[in-house]
This record gives sequence, C-alpha cells and structure tokens, in this order.
Amino acid sequence: MISIKNVTKSFTKDKKAVDDLDLEVLDGEIFGFLGPNGAGKTTTLRLINGILRPDNGTIEIDGYDIEKEGIKAKEQIGFVSDNPDQFLNLKGIEYLNFMADIYRVEDRFAKIERLTKRFEINDVLNNALNSYSHGMRQKVILCGALLHEPHNLILDEPMTGLDPKSSFDLKETMRNYADQGKCVFFSTHVLEVAERICDRVGIINKGKLYFVGTIDELKETVHENNSLEQLFLEITGNEQ
Repeated sequence: MISIKNVTKSFTKDKKAVDDLDLEVLDGEIFGFLGPNGAGKTTTLRLINGILRPDNGTIEIDGYDIEKEGIKAKEQIGFVSDNPDQFLNLKGIEYLNFMADIYRVEDRFAKIERLTKRFEINDVLNNALNSYSHGMRQKVILCGALLHEPHNLILDEPMTGLDPKSSFDLKETMRNYADQGKCVFFSTHVLEVAERICDRVGIINKGKLYFVGTIDELKETVHENNSLEQLFLEITGNEQ
C-alpha cells in the first residue's frame, strides 16, 4: 500500500509540480495515474521512490516512511522509470545481477531465466545495454524491477517502446500482481490501457489531483457515457 499525505513539491517559487497531494493506492489493485504532459505524474512517482524529497507532507510504503525509513521503504518497491537508458556500459546479465545483489535475491539464476525468457531477451543478456533497442532496454529494466518480487510495483509509462506481445505480458504481470494482493501503480498516456486494466484511476493536472475512483465513477461524475479519452480531456481542460 502506498500512502501520500499533503505532499507538495516545487522546482520554482511560483509553480508547484505537485500541490498538496493526498492519495492512497491500495493492495490488490491496479491504479492508473493519468494526466497531460507536465501534470506532475513523473514527479509524484519519483517522490514515492525517494529520488526526490517533498517540500512537505509524508509518503509511506507499506507503513514505512520513505524519508525516515528509506531502506525499508525501498525494499518494498520495484520501480521502472520512464527512461530505460541506464548503466548502458553493462551487459544485460551484469545489470540483472547488480539488481539481484542490491535486493539480496535468492534463486537469482532461476528468476532471471524465467523473467528474461518471458520477455524474450534471454538470448541477448551477454550483450551490452547500449546495443539494445529502446524496447529491449525497457524489458531489462522491468525484469530488474521484478527480480525481488516487490510488494509494490511502480511503473512510469511502462508500455513505451514495448512490442505488442511484451505489452500483453506486462499487463498480465500487472494483473497477476494485483490478484496476489500486491499494489500496482503506473502512469500512462495510453488511456485505452487504463480503461481496460485499471481498478481505479487518478487524474492529475498542474500538480493537483482532480479525480480518484473507478472508470464508472468517473463517467458518473460528468454525467455522460463518454470514452475515457473524452472524460480525460474534459477534466484537464482539453490540454495535451
């Protein structure tokens, strides 16, 4: 479970990237975080992971405060950022072993084999990451995030660069995670994906959270049987 209380983050004096955010993402659900570019989605995810520090407010991961108990909190998280261009001089297998070392993963070889076969990158693990396509790098980062079987899976635009089969496998993985009582929190611009797989969604714009609930509740809010895309544009003022 992820609990965010009264969190604010500013990068300039006159603009808040995240503005007094209150949000709980529950165990057993897939939560989609929606918003136009610059809305505060990535900033929020980086605050949750402890990459950024909030100006005020608290964030807890399974009851651990991300600032006061950072190591314990981060042990509960598997994070896939929106930029897979990391550790490019490492081979794929070196990156995965690095992640296994950090999280003290037991049975690492079996887990690495299972995950990399599922995402069809097991045959390129001895190649350097800088030789991979964007989609292949995304798959390696995803495998690294899943290795320690975290209770909370946090993904920033995870479908970007993935081929259709890998996107399907990822969505299936997310669903299985939630069905096991774990927490999945992901941002996306692919509204159809959110409509199809999310138990609840949140819509953020200009740092403020405008809606949290199910798709059906969202449709009831605007009193129209529109598509998610139409509802999203209405709430965010037709900004893209």
